[in-house]
Amino acid sequence: MSIDKIDEHREFLKDSLRQTINFRFTDQYQGIAPPPVQKPHRQEQKLISLPTQEKWSSLRGTDLLDAISNRKSQRRYRAEVLSLTELSFLLWSTQGIKEELGLGTALRTVPSAGCRHPFETYLLILNVEGLEVGVYRYLPIEHALILENKDEDLVEKIAPATLGQVFTAAAPVVFVWSALPYRSEWRYTSAAHRVILMDVGHVCQNLYLACEAVGCGTCAIAAYNQELMDQLLGVDGEDEFTIYMAPVGKV
Repeated sequence: MSIDKIDEHREFLKDSLRQTINFRFTDQYQGIAPPPVQKPHRQEQKLISLPTQEKWSSLRGTDLLDAISNRKSQRRYRAEVLSLTELSFLLWSTQGIKEELGLGTALRTVPSAGCRHPFETYLLILNVEGLEVGVYRYLPIEHALILENKDEDLVEKIAPATLGQVFTAAAPVVFVWSALPYRSEWRYTSAAHRVILMDVGHVCQNLYLACEAVGCGTCAIAAYNQELMDQLLGVDGEDEFTIYMAPVGKV
């Protein structure tokens, strides 16, 4: 056990760094335009529209106290298809946009330090109504999906990418969040990274609670093969990389 490493990482958990930063030198203070709310998609990628809130009326009525009380990590899922309406609701609950405030800024269904929301949502879809097996990305502005990569061998790739956690490949969908650190660095420079980790926790907790409304379960996963997961998403591993994930299925 490295005492030096433990001490270093404990310091990272503290907010002492903020006192050493001159925020007048951030890109925001220097007048540089903020990064966009979401990554652009390629022109040839067809948008797959998702059901909107009007379709979710049957999901109303879940008691918040019950949802919090019943919430737990679930690693076993029924071999049952997830409907597109259910998936749509889970996506909106975790990264949906309620209002765009201006260039690079939007209010979402989860809190984020400085309203920066430094994540993209990818979906490893194996058994969702009307969708082919493959890697998809959520576009919160349009409330739509795009297919990033059709991959018929996806189920065989998920367990190795999650360090042998085979239950991940039994879920109809795996939510994978990538971090784009510059969205937060633009405002907070080196103080961004600590709050990015807090922010992604907000996102996954909303997934846990939203799952209670649709008879699903999930299990947050922070242990994975970084290189394999980044390859699976098709991200560069530097300016964008996997940071958290959670399989979802009926329980």
